[in-house]
Amino acid sequence: MLKLLLASQNPGKLREMKFILRDLPIQIVTPADFSIHLHVEENGKTYAENAALKAKAFSQASGLMALGDDSGLEVDALDGAPGLHSARYAPNPNADDGDRRDFLLKNLLPHPRPWTARFRTAIAIAHPGGEIHFTEGTCEGEIIPEERGTGGFGYDPIFYIPKTGCTMAELEEDEKNRLSHRAKALEKAKEFLEYANILWGIHSRPPSLRQAQDNA
Repeated sequence: MLKLLLASQNPGKLREMKFILRDLPIQIVTPADFSIHLHVEENGKTYAENAALKAKAFSQASGLMALGDDSGLEVDALDGAPGLHSARYAPNPNADDGDRRDFLLKNLLPHPRPWTARFRTAIAIAHPGGEIHFTEGTCEGEIIPEERGTGGFGYDPIFYIPKTGCTMAELEEDEKNRLSHRAKALEKAKEFLEYANILWGIHSRPPSLRQAQDNA
């Protein structure tokens, strides 16, 4: 059976990815399964570049096809910040998720509401032979000043989705895994992985990888 290594050591991301990809006819594995401990410097200029850096590093370390992702929160009132720096958006290098949410809200207070925003995810699937496939997904919403919900991670408790009446952290897991930016990107990735799984049983090298984007 074809194996896919998830190029992340973030427990929250791994849980989401494994759930969404669970019905694929592919064995989903994690770095812990192979005692792989990598720190990949995310110095790309786009989400896709950062996702590719992770996917390629883990693919080369394992000899397996690897899936990497990079996500960010883009707030319109802050000209798209924190964006690529979402995971490090705080003056304190030891900040946790709560500190980053507090820092974001502090920076938003001078701006009138609503604080429209979106989550964006880029996914890269890397083959050890060097080919890469990309997908992208977004989720539109707005930032609210009070935290709501106990699920999810990162900025989820203050990211409100008007059409659901809930923050990302309040959504049931199955609903989040339909609506989230990561879910949309992974659904596109699943289409490719199903195709690749069939052809890789016939050909000695992967099919030509295509770039696809879903900005819905």
